[in-house]
Amino acid sequence: MSESLFCGTELAARIERAAVELTIAGTEAGRRRRPEAAGFVRLIGGGAACFTEPGSPLNKVAGLGFGELPSAAELDELETAYAATGTPTQVELAQLGDPALAIALTERGYRLTSFENVLGRVIEPGFAGQVPAALEIERSGDDELDSWVDVMVEGFAHPDEQGVASQEEFPRDVLAAVTRDMAAVSGVRRYLARRDGVPAGAASMRCGDGIAQFNGAATAPAHRRHGVQTALLSARLADAARANCDLAVIVTMPGSKSQQNSQRSGFQLLYARAMLIKS
Repeated sequence: MSESLFCGTELAARIERAAVELTIAGTEAGRRRRPEAAGFVRLIGGGAACFTEPGSPLNKVAGLGFGELPSAAELDELETAYAATGTPTQVELAQLGDPALAIALTERGYRLTSFENVLGRVIEPGFAGQVPAALEIERSGDDELDSWVDVMVEGFAHPDEQGVASQEEFPRDVLAAVTRDMAAVSGVRRYLARRDGVPAGAASMRCGDGIAQFNGAATAPAHRRHGVQTALLSARLADAARANCDLAVIVTMPGSKSQQNSQRSGFQLLYARAMLIKS
């Protein structure tokens, strides 16, 4: 049983900083893949505004609310940059961030579209994961990258119906490209789960500043409800312990099967993020 974890503004700021770093790294990988595209990374208010290509889940402003509030001029410039790409400005706003930011964005015409939950758990030194005998979890090498991407995209393209449905839909080709971009980020570890020898699930993890970011996991529809996601969580927690991380963080849709599996694995709900969009 993991120890109880209280999340105040300092811990939330630490988690959001890690999320910003990962978003920037994924965006930069996308810009290397498509140097001709008009991608950008702009630092603002302690966070970052990123754009890679139309339809990408990385097109967002992350990490605001834990630094100096952006000025009206800075927000004008940001919204103009997104408008030039034909993309709405989407801000991820953590519940524990400065409430003045939510007021400012609402006054500018941003509308609330959805929420996501940030969960975490303390990683005990020496944690050893358990994987059911019917499953095999291995680090995925470069020779398995295509299989890993295929499982991730197939899982994301067919979200579980439990909980609140996501309001976002992404083209499969864009999902595949972004998945490869995130896999190319320095320090990202890939995991492939096999059930009866068949690729059944995929996941990734990035460690930094003592935080293990469980930044992607998917189970192929035909292999759901067989403990694949729980086994991937357990394997990553064990690796995170060996990497001397003290905290594991995962992001899920509210009320989803992923949230349920995470909480069964010792994760606790820390805070929510609101998705605010201005077209």
